[in-house]
Amino acid sequence: MSAIHFYNTRTRKKEIFRPLKNGQAGIYTCGPTVYGPMHIGNVRSQLFADLLRRFLESEGFAVTHVINITDVGHLVSDADEGEDKMELAAQRAGETAEEIADRYTELWRRDRQAVNCVEPEHNPKATEHIDEQIKLGVKLEEGGYLYRIEDGIYFDIARFPRYTELAGLDLEGQAGAQRIDQVEGKRHPADFAIWKFADPDVRRLQEWESPWGRGFPGWHLECSAMSSRYLGEHFDIHTGGIDLATVHHTNEVAQSECGFGVHPWVEYWLHNEFLDFGGEKMSKSKGNVKTLLDLAERGYDPLAFRYFFLQAHYRQQQTFNDESMEAAARGHSRLVALAADLRGVKDRGDPDKQAAHRTQFREAMADDLNAPKALAVLWDVVRSGKLSSADQRDLLLEFDAVLGLDLAHAERAQEGYESDPRIDGLLKQREAARVSRDFASADRIRDELAAEGVELIDTPEGPRWRRS
Repeated sequence: MSAIHFYNTRTRKKEIFRPLKNGQAGIYTCGPTVYGPMHIGNVRSQLFADLLRRFLESEGFAVTHVINITDVGHLVSDADEGEDKMELAAQRAGETAEEIADRYTELWRRDRQAVNCVEPEHNPKATEHIDEQIKLGVKLEEGGYLYRIEDGIYFDIARFPRYTELAGLDLEGQAGAQRIDQVEGKRHPADFAIWKFADPDVRRLQEWESPWGRGFPGWHLECSAMSSRYLGEHFDIHTGGIDLATVHHTNEVAQSECGFGVHPWVEYWLHNEFLDFGGEKMSKSKGNVKTLLDLAERGYDPLAFRYFFLQAHYRQQQTFNDESMEAAARGHSRLVALAADLRGVKDRGDPDKQAAHRTQFREAMADDLNAPKALAVLWDVVRSGKLSSADQRDLLLEFDAVLGLDLAHAERAQEGYESDPRIDGLLKQREAARVSRDFASADRIRDELAAEGVELIDTPEGPRWRRS
């Protein structure tokens, strides 16, 4: 059996995966800043980490997966200036930061469930681990890595010669100079906040006492503190979007290796690429956010988006548009129909006939999680004229335990949708209301039809109905 290889951002090459503890794997994934809904670019980073976890479990590893919740400290600028995203969202909504965090954390969890992500063993919140963050800050201060300026306590990157290693940064070049802005008093533009002081004239919603004064932790500190709490001070894999490598992950490495006295802090760094929306990165600040709810309102099953994700390698940018999503929905729908037909097969499969396909699938996944190739193997299986239905069923369910499309519960879409001018007209009104985001009207129409015994079915071709 061939070894598992992952592309390690830190070393810039594929490497054989050798866990620190035989048969175990610790994974830390950067989770959401919960000031708004998770857009589908964020969903891609969650799907990638889930695929990694599922594959390692299929290989017999006992996986401990940690995904953090950032509910304090993430400022609107990487330069450690501006308002906290949580505070700003709370001010705009007229609510507390905790209320904002609770709402969007719950939405994030529902979105993960909708695309069939396995629950992490630990899902810690930054605000519930302030003590751990302060303790790490104290260690860094005792080691001489920190200094004080007017607005907070900062890490001095000059004290860490390997600072540029993870992302291959050229801090003195033009690209490096544009990476972050300067804050008055910082010794180097890349120095980053460990603790920010509270403005005595402004009462924030989130403030804590610390050895340095009242304030709140910098964004980067939480991931080092919480990962060490649940995985130890040296662990196997850290994942996240490629945009985090140059600042957030680079700063995590600096404070962790200096605070814990280890190198490397993380053995394997795995980063997923962006979704491509016509050459522009999707972000809440740009207002070009698409969410799973947006897709659902257009009739797409959330698992069709998971199928879309599987069609490209995680280290490649993936183009998202109406055409690519529609194609993914059709492919997913066909696969669901085939899986539903195979569920009723009662015969036993033949492991010898399955072996070659099983090997092909495993080799694809062991080669840095080559999901498109693995998905192609699955399609070869369900289209094969040489395999029995029982063999197809066995392989499909085994492969899907890794791919995560929940084909074990697949249901073929029922035929026999009905037509009636009045009800068809109401469906058109409901669709128009959904498009204009008048959800109250859309829900009212749905409830009126449900009271008549009319069941609505959202399909990739649009809404359909039948009587219950």
